[in-house]
Amino acid sequence: MTVRRQATGKSISKLTRPLASKLRGTQQPGATASGSQETGHVMILLIGYVLIALLVITVVAAAGSVYLGHKKLLSIADGAALAAADTFELSGGSASTDPGTLLKGSSVQGAAMEYLAGIDEPEGLGGIVLDSATGAGDGRTAVVGMSAVVHPMFINFLVPGGINISVVSTARANLVL
Repeated sequence: MTVRRQATGKSISKLTRPLASKLRGTQQPGATASGSQETGHVMILLIGYVLIALLVITVVAAAGSVYLGHKKLLSIADGAALAAADTFELSGGSASTDPGTLLKGSSVQGAAMEYLAGIDEPEGLGGIVLDSATGAGDGRTAVVGMSAVVHPMFINFLVPGGINISVVSTARANLVL
């Protein structure tokens, strides 16, 4: 058995050299990886990471479609509230005071229903209805509440009935003299 000396003065035999190279993560020239238990494990790890990435993408896309459905419904409710605020009647006023505005709950509901009948239902939203909160609480502000069902992307099979969302929008009747 031959013994070689390193510069540090320690000796390493030819028998312990392969063990030392495995500990350092290097292989001796000419050595093979036959019999290794790790072949193919990287592919399984890669498949797992791809599946996790696809799951994250699906969840983000579904949450984004619910968010966009909420914004579409809020935009519709804003338009209906603005249309309802334009149904005011003049109230009061005399030679010394300016007239004010007065909204009635029935006229607010009628204008909101008319607005809904005149628009197309956006894609991804279904079953848009006026809520019971629609009306004119203080007589100057039109309050329009709406509910709808959002059908999110990619996960329709998980929630076949969709996700219920509701919004409330207000618009104030203002008379500029």
